Amino acid sequence: MMRSVLAVFLLASALLPGAPVHAQYPTRPVKMVVPATAGDGSDLLARTLAKAMSESTGQPFVIENRPGAGGSIGAAVVAKSAPDG
Repeated sequence: MMRSVLAVFLLASALLPGAPVHAQYPTRPVKMVVPATAGDGSDLLARTLAKAMSESTGQPFVIENRPGAGGSIGAAVVAKSAPDG
């Protein structure tokens, strides 16, 4: 759980306004999988970061909640997702 929160913080710090942009990614909506129920602390954090990253990049960030099995369901969804480059 803490690793996923840390990863979100690192991603957000790279995409916040004022940070140098090294690539043109993303060019389409970004799906963020949150392994928690809607309204949970992790979900609220992810939604706050998604809003900031959306404003920074100009692309929508969509939150997909996949709770259960101690985060394994969310991790499986990410692992089985199609590669996007």
